[in-house]
Amino acid sequence: MGQKVIDAAINAADTAWILTATALVLLMTLPALALFYGGLVQAKNILSVLAQCFAVACVCSVLWFAFGYSLAFSGDGAWLGDGAAFFLQNLTRDGAHPGTHLPESVFVMFQMTFAVITPALIIGAYVERIRFAAVLLISALWMLIVYAPVTHWVWGGGWLADMGVMDYAGGIVVHVTAGVSALVIAWMIGPRHEFPHGIRPPHAPWMVMVGASLLWVGWFGFNAGSALTAGSDAGMAMLATHLSAATATIVWMAIEWVKFGKPSLVGAVTGTIAGLATITPAAGVAGPLGAVALGAASACVCYFAVWLVKKVIAVDDALDVLGVHGVGGALGTLALPFVALIGIAGGKLNHAPLEQFGVQAIGVAAVALFSAVATWIITKLADMLVGLRVDAEHETQGLDFTSHGETGYHNNR
Repeated sequence: MGQKVIDAAINAADTAWILTATALVLLMTLPALALFYGGLVQAKNILSVLAQCFAVACVCSVLWFAFGYSLAFSGDGAWLGDGAAFFLQNLTRDGAHPGTHLPESVFVMFQMTFAVITPALIIGAYVERIRFAAVLLISALWMLIVYAPVTHWVWGGGWLADMGVMDYAGGIVVHVTAGVSALVIAWMIGPRHEFPHGIRPPHAPWMVMVGASLLWVGWFGFNAGSALTAGSDAGMAMLATHLSAATATIVWMAIEWVKFGKPSLVGAVTGTIAGLATITPAAGVAGPLGAVALGAASACVCYFAVWLVKKVIAVDDALDVLGVHGVGGALGTLALPFVALIGIAGGKLNHAPLEQFGVQAIGVAAVALFSAVATWIITKLADMLVGLRVDAEHETQGLDFTSHGETGYHNNR
């Protein structure tokens, strides 16, 4: 993640920036993703989505402290970290994280926000029909069994890092893992009973736009923070991130304008998220022109992927986690060697472009396969222990009242 520096002394400017970036990345889950997803569901399910995002953030934070951080960043194993940092047992107040100018505590917290949002992204695949206990169990197991090992492979010195895979801020670690896992869970839990022809439109498009706007702002912490320094790498990553998002929004609107005669707000902000997800792995190497090119490509490819999942594969990935996040993250990871060559501000690759592409493809394929198999096992286990799906009556009434005893709006029942 980002360019590592040699001097272990703590730097105040770097620390201040990563403290800020950490707050921005947490903002992406609470409240940004919660509002984005909450606005996309029916009014009778808004509180269930907010509760799921909030609870997953809390559960995964504690598990990151207990086990996740150590499994991802402790030790030098090829496949998994060791237990030396379980419960942060050796954390000191003044110690710097190796290879950075940051206090270890700041690095732990910054990485924790990534571990929080990644399983939260998957919530979009199974909204409006899943048991709350299943959300908690699947998210907890998934963070430890899928997210932590993949993080070690790519960012913790594991086998993909040794191979030279480049993933600046989470195209593979966050978006491929979440997207593929979302498809598996959506397939296993089955579609909502109105799918595909009776699905109602988002109940609050304005809320979707507010959530997406907060995600856009938070993404600067996600990508520019991954430089782990307050320098030129962070600045270029922020510029690339913004240009990709803006371009993808415009292109997605244009597609809808041509196809339907009018651009929708929900479609526009979906394009925004596609552009953000796609630039994420390449934010460290893409210059401005490369970012614009990648943003345009993301809108076209992710728009097609959303249609493919819903209409051809016919899996009810309710809020398009695979089509937007999974496909966007994979696209940015695979295109990384080529956008680095566009313009004069591109970053350095670990290999020659074609060789780097091959390495990137191995990383995407290996992580996608691992995520799919592990998620299938986790979901099967959750079904055995707590059950996956609410009954038909509860689904019809809505999860707000049946799962949480509350309603988002007074006239909702």
